[in-house]
Formats: sequence, structure tokens, C-alpha cells
Amino acid sequence: MNYGSSSSGARGATRRVEYGRTYVVRPKGRHQATIVWLHGIGDNGSSWSQLLDSLPLPNIKWICPTAPTRSVTAFGGFSCTAWFNVEDTSLDGRDDIEGLDGSAAHIANLLSAEPPDVRLGIGGFSMGASMALYSASCYAQGKFWGGNPYPIYLSTIVSLSGWLPCSRTLRSRMETSQGAIRRAANLPLLHCHGRGDEVVLYRHGERSAEILRTSGFSNLTFKPFNGLGHYTIPEEMDDVCKWLRARLGLDRSR
Repeated sequence: MNYGSSSSGARGATRRVEYGRTYVVRPKGRHQATIVWLHGIGDNGSSWSQLLDSLPLPNIKWICPTAPTRSVTAFGGFSCTAWFNVEDTSLDGRDDIEGLDGSAAHIANLLSAEPPDVRLGIGGFSMGASMALYSASCYAQGKFWGGNPYPIYLSTIVSLSGWLPCSRTLRSRMETSQGAIRRAANLPLLHCHGRGDEVVLYRHGERSAEILRTSGFSNLTFKPFNGLGHYTIPEEMDDVCKWLRARLGLDRSR
């Protein structure tokens, strides 16, 4: 398995990007689930791997990749680690389908070698959360937005302080396939957002949840946090732990 680079999942794309180091947190108990966790813009996989390692979830293996370094329009073209190019952290910016599909394919590749009896999930913070939601839309449709087949079965999605890419066209694409609606309805999705978020505004997170629901993601839990800015707090992570235990049927002991 290639953990260092990936070609885009978009049809006909040949551009390759180099991903940074991938950090893996091994399960401390029986391995029941593997979750790829995605950092926010300008960050790397190391910081989140340390936090995830401290959670009381001994049956989860965490894979924490590092995004490629690319020019980001929202930062005036400044280069930093980013899963895709973004104009602004709202639902109104232009969607970088090539970048989104490329990272979604890389994430699916990281999960593809996991044991068949292990449940698979994707989660993230900020831009990483947006990638998790985008991956959910690819899984439900059964294909990347560029057209190539989506290769893995997902059991859970967790989004913290993120927004939904391709929100303007998701519903119309989903409505063309009963299979897509069925897969969306069966995918447990936790979407958390702070009411005080000054980077990805709360209204964008709330609107993302509304669009997901109307597009068929009926098994969605939207959890607002009063006073929370663009960061995470122990209360939020406690809710994530409880939600994952319940949705994935995890053992409570090691």
C-alpha cells in the first residue's frame, strides 16, 4: 500500500500529489474498528494522533495521514497542508473536485487493507471534517464525483467544525439513485459545530447538516455546542466517544 502519494480519483486525472507522514495509533484492545482521522488546514497527522491515543476507545485503530502541501486560494495562494484547495470556508466557494477526489481516494486507499471483520470510518476537524463529509457523499453515490467507483464500505462518519463541499449539487445527484439514498440512510453520521466558531461559521455547519438530511442522510446527529469556537473541548470528545461506542458496538473493556 502506498502511503506517500496518490493520483486523483477524478476520471482522466493524471496529476499526482505527495502526502505527508501517516501516523497510526494501534488499538489497545480487540481491534473492532479503524477510523482515518483528518486534520485541519495547515496542521498534520501528529497532533491529532496524540489526542486520539488518549481517548477511552481501546478497540479503535486510528490512521492519521498528513495532507499534501498545496497553494490555497483562501490564503492568497500561500502554500500549506490542505486536503483540497478552498476559496472560503462556506458553502458558496468553488469546489476543487480534483483535489477532493484525490484526497478521498487516498483516504479510501488507507482503509482498503484493513481486515474484513473490522468496521471502517472517517472523521476529521475543520477541513478534515469537510473531507469526511465529502467521502460520505462519495460512499453513498458509490463513486467519486469524477466518476470512478468508490471502493470501500463505510460504517461511520464524524465531522467536527466542518462544512459540506459540493453542497449545491448533492441532492440532485442523490435523487437519481435509490441505491445512493439507501446507503446514505444507513450511514451513521455525527456532525458537531460550535456556535462561537469564527473560522467556519456556525450557520455553515448547520446548513450543511440540513443539506445532508434532505439529500437522504437521515441517520445524522447534529450536535451544537454553545460558546465553542474553532477548536475541540473535552465535552465534545466525550460525546464523540459515546457516539462511536454506540454506533460501532464497541467493547467497553480492554
